[in-house]
Order: sequence, then C-alpha cells, then structure tokens
Amino acid sequence: MKNGIKELLQDVKTHLEYQKIMGVTEMPKSSCHCEESARTTKQSHKSSCNKEIATPPSVARNDTKLKEIRAEIGDCKRCKLCKARKNIVFGVGDPNAALMFIGEGPGADEDEQGEPFVGRAGQLLTKIIIAMGLKREDVYIANCVKCRPPNNRAPEPDELDTCMPFLMKQIEAIKPKVIVCLGATAAKDILKTEVPISKLRGKFLDWNGYKLMPTFHPAFLLRNPNMKRPVWEDMQTVMKELGLKSRINPLAK
Repeated sequence: MKNGIKELLQDVKTHLEYQKIMGVTEMPKSSCHCEESARTTKQSHKSSCNKEIATPPSVARNDTKLKEIRAEIGDCKRCKLCKARKNIVFGVGDPNAALMFIGEGPGADEDEQGEPFVGRAGQLLTKIIIAMGLKREDVYIANCVKCRPPNNRAPEPDELDTCMPFLMKQIEAIKPKVIVCLGATAAKDILKTEVPISKLRGKFLDWNGYKLMPTFHPAFLLRNPNMKRPVWEDMQTVMKELGLKSRINPLAK
C-alpha cells in the first residue's frame, strides 16, 4: 500500500514538473454551479456541478496550425512516394510539446495505421518515452518524409527535400524546447551534414535556435542491443535539459 502511494505521488510530481517545463504556471480553476430547489425535501436535495477546464490558448493555436499544415499537404502527390503509400503519416502527440522526436520515414505498420512509430521500433521508442517519466501524448513524433519508401529503403534526396518544408512548419508550430533526431537519415537531412551519427550523438547541437540531440534510431537498437546504453545516456542529457529527474537505465535488459 505504501509503495503504491509513493509511486502515485511520484507520478503526480513528474506530471507537474513536465507542466512547468511547458510553461504552465498555475492550474485552471473549475467553476461549480449548484442549484437546489427550495420546495424539495432534505432527502431529495440535488446539486449539479459543472466543471469546465479551458484548453490553454497556446495549445489551441498550435493544434490549429498543425491542422492547417495537414490540410495544405492534402492528398499529396508531390513526389514518387505517393504511388505506393496507403496513408500519409503526418505526426502525432501534444501540439505544445516540449520534446519532439523526428525519425526518417514511416514503415509498413505506420503506413497501415497512419501514425508514426507504431511498429517494433515504435514500441521501443514508447518504452524510452515512458522511462523518461513521460507518455507518448506528452511529446510530438514526426518523420522527415510522410509516406513510406518502398521496401523500407532510406528516403532519397528529392523525397526529403519535398517533405522538409512541411516538417519545418510543424516544428515552427510546436516550438519544442528539445528536438531528438532518431537515426542518421533524420540527423543528416535536418543538419545538412555528412558527419556520422556516431560522432553527432551525445551532445546538444544548436539548430535554428533549437536544442537538437541526434541519437541512434530505435530500429538500429533492435539490431544492435549493445547500443541501447549510449541512447539512454543521450536521453538522460535530454531529461536534464527538460528538468526531468534521472532514472535507472530501462534499456539495460
């Protein structure tokens, strides 16, 4: 029982710390409107309380901007990736997120469901996010290209160039405090560099005024479990920047 209460208090504390990171300085007040009939007996007294919590203006604005970007993309046929795709995979998460993850492109599961990082690599990313004390709903997840490359090949330069303006607009709408680039393709495309991901990772890079952390892609970790530790070290650096408390390595197993 004591352990359960301790874990609950820790979860509440973590949630409040994250809200503080996102700029929420006070909790919205609820309004209670109670009406009682003067003619009813004591046993039949009833009151109705309507609690309304308004959506913060910044969240509503960012959500609207993201919807406008998605509408601009439409049923995109700007590059050859449209020929074989099933769904455009736009992005998912908190429109006011302090932390944004960017991968290279959708795989088969993502193409089928229309949501980024839902396959095996996505499950590992979710595990990492939870280990950081967050939930998928607390962050924003997107890709450099929004349509699946055939046979999960790496996106080609013309495909990346076509999609980049929309990713840039997503970043500008969300304005995250930290961006994590997952994998070499995403890091090289965004940073416009040929430096290997192994040399880029481990430290923040200043990119367009954003703190950007390159690290290995979850799919790479599935093939190379020994590289999980460096990724967790990168996430520890990200957590420190966001004011999240350090935790034990959940990827050690």
